[in-house]
Amino acid sequence: MKTNNIRNNDSESSRRGNPSATAAVCRKIAGWLESVKREIFAEYEGVLGANEQLLRLALNEADALARQTGFPHLVFPVLAAEKANDAARWQSHQEFLLRSHDPLAA
Repeated sequence: MKTNNIRNNDSESSRRGNPSATAAVCRKIAGWLESVKREIFAEYEGVLGANEQLLRLALNEADALARQTGFPHLVFPVLAAEKANDAARWQSHQEFLLRSHDPLAA
């Protein structure tokens, strides 16, 4: 009878998980996401030039969207690259519009 209680308690604790192990995994994933964010920022920083804030916002948006999924470590790299590319494309388009509508640019 006592052994059954031990087995049930072990089973119950394994279902609940180890909070410190879970926290360690979460910290590891968060650190990895930050390193990916830094890599993508470095890659697109030159493309966007002075508009670093636009790139930061794009990466933060990708981070927030990825964390809403159950697999942020899988979704974030692709989503962040896509958002950074969209930001670079938008920046390029804005520069084109400014040049084409500036009478002094000719």
